[in-house]
Amino acid sequence: MDFILQIAERIRGLRDALDIDITEMASQCNIPVDLLSDYESGATDIPVSFLHKLSSTYGVELTALMFGSEPKMHSYYITRADKGVKVERTGAYSYQDIAAGFQHRAIAPFMVTVAPHDETHPLTLNTHEGQEFNMVVEGTLEITVDGKCNVLYPGDTIIFDSGKPHGMRALDGRRVKFLAIIS
Repeated sequence: MDFILQIAERIRGLRDALDIDITEMASQCNIPVDLLSDYESGATDIPVSFLHKLSSTYGVELTALMFGSEPKMHSYYITRADKGVKVERTGAYSYQDIAAGFQHRAIAPFMVTVAPHDETHPLTLNTHEGQEFNMVVEGTLEITVDGKCNVLYPGDTIIFDSGKPHGMRALDGRRVKFLAIIS
C-alpha cells in the first residue's frame, strides 16, 4: 500500500506542477473526477494503464510516475533476467518494469506475475486506451476481452484493443507469468 501512496503523491505533485485542477486532469485523461480523486488519495489501486495514459498525456516518463526516478538511456536499455524494477500493486499482481531506464518510450513492457486465487470470484475488468499484447511464459492464464473468455498456455499470445473491458486470472491453482506490452 505504501507504493500506491507514493504514486498518489507523485500524481498530485504533477497536477500541482502543471497548475491544473483535478477536473481538468480527469477530463484530459478520460476518467471520472471521483476516480482521479481516489487515485490521488491512495484510496484505490492505480492501474499501470492509467499511469501510462498520464505519462503520454503530459509528456512525463512512466518510470518517474511509478518509481520517482527519471530514466537515463535513449539509444537502448538492457534489463537482465528477473532484474526489472518490481512493483507489488496488489496481493494478486506483481509487475516488473523491464524498460524502466529507457527514455521517451512508446510502449510499456512489463513481466507480470499473477498469484492464483479463488476462481469462483468475479473477474475484475479494466479498460484503458491503446492496445495490449500478452504472451504467457508460465502457467495457465484466463483472459476475458469484451465478454469473450479465452485460456492461454505457455507460448500463447493475445493482442487486443485495451479500450474493451478485459481482465485476467491464474488458473489451476498455480501462478501465471506473462509478458505484457501496453501501447
